[in-house]
Amino acid sequence: MSSPEALSPPLAPEIDDFADVLVIGGGPAGAWAALGAAASGARSVVLVDKGYCGTSGATAPANTGAWYVTPEGNARERAIEARFARSGGLAHREWMARVLDVTWEQINQLAAWGYPFPLDDSGLQYRANLRGPDYMYFLRRQLRRAGVRILDHSPALELLVSDGVVAGAQGYSRQANAPWRARAGAVVLASGGCAFLSKALGCDVNTGDGYLMAAEVGAELSGMEFSAQYGISPAYASVTKGLPYFWATFTAASGEEIDTRGNRMLALARALRRGPVYAVLDRAGPEVQRWLRDGQPNCFLPHDRLGIDPFKQRFRITLRAEGTVRGSGGIRVVDEACATSVPGLYAAGDAASRELIVGASSGGGSPNAAWAISSGTWAGHAAARFAERLGDRAAARPVRAAGTVGLRPGGTAGGLDAREIIALVQDEVLPLDKNLFRRGDRLEASLARLDGAFRDARAHLRAAGVDQIRAREAAALLATARYCYRSALARAESRGLHQRTDLPDTDPGQAHCLISGGLSSIWVEPRRPPHLQPPGGDLA
Repeated sequence: MSSPEALSPPLAPEIDDFADVLVIGGGPAGAWAALGAAASGARSVVLVDKGYCGTSGATAPANTGAWYVTPEGNARERAIEARFARSGGLAHREWMARVLDVTWEQINQLAAWGYPFPLDDSGLQYRANLRGPDYMYFLRRQLRRAGVRILDHSPALELLVSDGVVAGAQGYSRQANAPWRARAGAVVLASGGCAFLSKALGCDVNTGDGYLMAAEVGAELSGMEFSAQYGISPAYASVTKGLPYFWATFTAASGEEIDTRGNRMLALARALRRGPVYAVLDRAGPEVQRWLRDGQPNCFLPHDRLGIDPFKQRFRITLRAEGTVRGSGGIRVVDEACATSVPGLYAAGDAASRELIVGASSGGGSPNAAWAISSGTWAGHAAARFAERLGDRAAARPVRAAGTVGLRPGGTAGGLDAREIIALVQDEVLPLDKNLFRRGDRLEASLARLDGAFRDARAHLRAAGVDQIRAREAAALLATARYCYRSALARAESRGLHQRTDLPDTDPGQAHCLISGGLSSIWVEPRRPPHLQPPGGDLA
């Protein structure tokens, strides 16, 4: 059988460079990884972003809480136990403690660098919340000061490997309208999760690219069944911030109030299956209203533009899929440095599985923000150390491109449109009845379509020039959906974000993680979470 290289020549290196550390993704995890690599002595650090680093991704247009907990007293112990109680028994207290340690240190470092935290009523800085636009603009400035080279609008398309070791990546620059290639001593994947182009705010760049690239070089994923996360949004907007809805009354079209006690997302989803659902933020008093508008201004712009007072007037809502962006699945890390199972490759942020700190529950909000800071820092430091051990021979290594579907078809190229693939994927993963309310026969039917589409894409999907970006996004969406549903089928119970209507109970015998991998044929196998491993057991 011919190798991928034999099927098609590699992308021409019109933009060619070598970096000790290459970071793929310009959100908070990517920024902290690049800063960590630079602080660890990497001589050259390159960061490539699908959009403009500082404005693209889920964090940039939003506000996010930070899991910023004082080490004084027993505050952290309480925070850890509260989080663990929602994890379905799959989280790891030691990892939570590590995340809290690093998040505390790095947010304090932000303050030392001069980040403009707001002041509370006592005149002290309030550091448990990060305003996305300010935060990402500030991190971009720090990247520049640290000497990190940023390639904006330059999505990575595939990884480069040398004798089984990841040795860089290549992609396409929209600005230069030309391919780029960056050989590297080590690579950090911080490319975000996957929201399946659901139009959730800031998530159109989150198409699961990192999952596909990692799988192509043999890396494993974990927790992909915990991807059925949906966010409440006005029907006429893309904002899925959930905080304002703690003060909401939800009603059906008739005006009958909807009981959202317990699992609010499931309650609203059931109501939406019966008809339109409305919300009004009528439980927020004047002080809370001012606080919400000051802290979450983007939540109110859509209402203001339409002349709707959301504190007094009902507005129609919907649920938008947020997938693994606010779920917990992603690339499996195998050690405390956020290394993957492939040498030279590290994962951070939403690209990496967050099961270690949230288990089966959503990582959205403060845990994800803390994980981005901590995992990015660990991955950046470790990648720099890996590159340092290679020394000058890293730049001289022969490399080959690892990309497959969408780049190097195994059959006759052409005749398959990326838009058709995207539409097929969305038809399987966006509807509530297929993804949120899962059932074994429906999962099998969806997988039959997705697997068939993947075979067709692998044989026939290919594009040229800038169109390669959309082709690879379509391939990544398709691959991600297959990992999610294959894992969902393997978890024969309901736990956390994974709800099976045919198996509604939680099975104590399935308190394990599900590891997945492969490409043409996806495999899934159970492994015990770290806190249940025997001494010396493998992290999962």
